[in-house]
Amino acid sequence: MADIRHEQKSIRVDVPVRAAYDQWTQFETFPQFMEGVERVQQLDPAHLHWKAKIGGQAVEWDAEIVEQEPDERISWRSQGGVYNAGTVTFTPDGPGRTLVTLRLDFEPEGVLQKTGDALGFVSRRIEGDLEKFKKFIEERGQPTGSWRGRIMQGVVVGDDGMNLP
Repeated sequence: MADIRHEQKSIRVDVPVRAAYDQWTQFETFPQFMEGVERVQQLDPAHLHWKAKIGGQAVEWDAEIVEQEPDERISWRSQGGVYNAGTVTFTPDGPGRTLVTLRLDFEPEGVLQKTGDALGFVSRRIEGDLEKFKKFIEERGQPTGSWRGRIMQGVVVGDDGMNLP
């Protein structure tokens, strides 16, 4: 991985931290607000399978959630396929408001992706996806579901830090 790129964007959403966080844990809804994402399948609490179009090319990859702390952050990394890793954080920003910050680390593959990155497409896509997330959760006013478990170093743990069966 020689050419890792980094993008970070934030947006304020007019819902409490818990609502914003709980909605983000509903990975299978991502196609409703993330451009190019066709399907996200949650294989288990810590593993996802993604199907997307990047630069017009169909791509698939698996991702592992390496850290998840309710109402604070979710961090992931890809496992094979398109390299990407990142963290989304949720910070209280006044009564009933949340600052959502998304940091994405990625490696563009091929001429189309490298050209798109050079032209700022990734940065604009992240901004657009955050805007769509804002609209999605604010219009609903409540999440479509939630998962309140914790993940540390890729292992699902209970509230008391004990491994779940």
